[in-house]
This record gives sequence, C-alpha cells and structure tokens, in this order.
Amino acid sequence: MRLRFVEHELAIVKRLHDRGVPFLAGTDTPAGVDVIPGSSLHHELHRFVDAGLTPLAALQTATVNPARFLGRADLGTVEPGKLADLVILDRNPLVDIANTRAIWAVVAAGRYLSRGELDGILRDVATAAKTR
Repeated sequence: MRLRFVEHELAIVKRLHDRGVPFLAGTDTPAGVDVIPGSSLHHELHRFVDAGLTPLAALQTATVNPARFLGRADLGTVEPGKLADLVILDRNPLVDIANTRAIWAVVAAGRYLSRGELDGILRDVATAAKTR
C-alpha cells in the first residue's frame, strides 16, 4: 500500500514539474518521522530524480528556486557579489544525484570546513547523542 502511495506522489510531482510548477526542497514532515537534517535533503533530491526531474532540476529545488521564491537576487547561484554557502563535492551530481553525498568540503558563512573537520563535527554530534 505504501509503495503505491509513493509511486502516486512521484507521478504527481512529475506532472506538476512538466507543467512548469517550481519546487522547493525541504520538508514539512513533523519531527520524529525519520527526517534527519542534512541527510533528508539528499534523500529528497534523489526522490525528485525518481519522479523524473533531471539531476539539475533537482539541484535547483535547493538553490535557484528558493532564491526566486524569496525574491533574493543575491542568493541561489555562485557569482561575484552574491552570498553563498557551498558544498564542494568529489563527484558530479549531474551524472548521479547520489553524488551530493560525496562531500569533500563545505564553505559556510565564509568559513572553509575540510572533510576532516566535517568528520570531527559528526563525531562530536554522535558522542553528544550517546550521552543523552
């Protein structure tokens, strides 16, 4: 039953996208429903591709589409004079959307975080979660 529901959802997303309806990545799922910040975005991008969007169109749901929706010309693309947080990848997500998980580094609020630093943050979070 759940599989039929998901297939129906994907078909609706595809039909809406084909008719020019813009999508924004994100979730309105309540807490406690296996939505993990960060990894849930990768899953959602993959689902957009499962629905028939190209990897580029899926990426746009988390980049240029939100900027347009918010009316923020200073966001959404990487260009001189714009605000940007970046995820630097090892592999091309246009070839396979799963490559968004191949994170080499992140630039957030002007701070460069190497893969090693990111792994350290993940270890700290895992340790903190175990102590709760």
